[in-house]
Amino acid sequence: MASGVVARQPIAFSGDGFSPDSPVWVRRVAAGLFSVLFPSECRICGEPLLNISRLPVCPACLAAITPVLSRTCSICGERVLSGFAEPDADGLRRCPVCRRIERPFARAVAYGGYDGGLRELVHLLKYNGVRPAAEVLGRMLAEAIARLEPAFATDSVLVIPVPLFRGKGRQRGFNQAELIAKAALKKLASKRFELRSDLLERTRDTRSQIGLTNHQRRENLRGAFAVGRAAEVAGCDVLLVDDVYTTGTTVSECAKVLRRAGARQVWVATVARTMKEAGFREAGFNVPTLQGFNEDRGTVELEEDLEALKP
Repeated sequence: MASGVVARQPIAFSGDGFSPDSPVWVRRVAAGLFSVLFPSECRICGEPLLNISRLPVCPACLAAITPVLSRTCSICGERVLSGFAEPDADGLRRCPVCRRIERPFARAVAYGGYDGGLRELVHLLKYNGVRPAAEVLGRMLAEAIARLEPAFATDSVLVIPVPLFRGKGRQRGFNQAELIAKAALKKLASKRFELRSDLLERTRDTRSQIGLTNHQRRENLRGAFAVGRAAEVAGCDVLLVDDVYTTGTTVSECAKVLRRAGARQVWVATVARTMKEAGFREAGFNVPTLQGFNEDRGTVELEEDLEALKP
């Protein structure tokens, strides 16, 4: 009977998998039997799991995953340094790049930085097929979406997950962006959001973006997405959802395609974002401070971006 109860319970940060109404002795006996018969370790810290849970992550590691608390760019979500921390005349805070170029999306938000426990949790779902991780990631995505809600101009928003190529989707068995989006919308419980996984498609397989420069990333994804039924997108607000915002190349390409199909506005929400510490030591954009990237490669990429911005 205990296994049937676990299967119906959402993943809670307490991780015991039982209803609060279950007697304490039932939970303790079941947890003790589980730890003896099915010993396991937290997939993040390696400590033994003492409670029954479909998610192999301990409560302490889940509790340690916190949202980005520092100041971020209102447009792309990048962390901004003190020189760019003050809002512009329109009340929006912009990183150096967003001060110079117009993004194809209105705004992009993320729950947290793509590192530590959050990175491992995303990997558990994406590469290890631990689907219960989608429930926790969905709660985090819901918090990110809630920050965008006041900016939506309409009462109806199409929620579109970034699609996988059909072959990769069959191989993986699921689209992690879609699973996370479903969990987030369930948490939000708002009638204004409509999940539409059938409108945007990836028309060809693409090579991994890892190790590519920004220019190579853009070329890799050029023409890789299409909207099958543009009439159902035209005039709508679209919320594009993905697990991770790395350089923004993927969501930017998707946003361009959706805008060309007639979308009124495109917004972006992800669970995690790679923070490159947007900002430079001098006003002339010299010597960037980077996190999560090889320093030499990251410097070259930012120099390419700035070169592309020259008149």
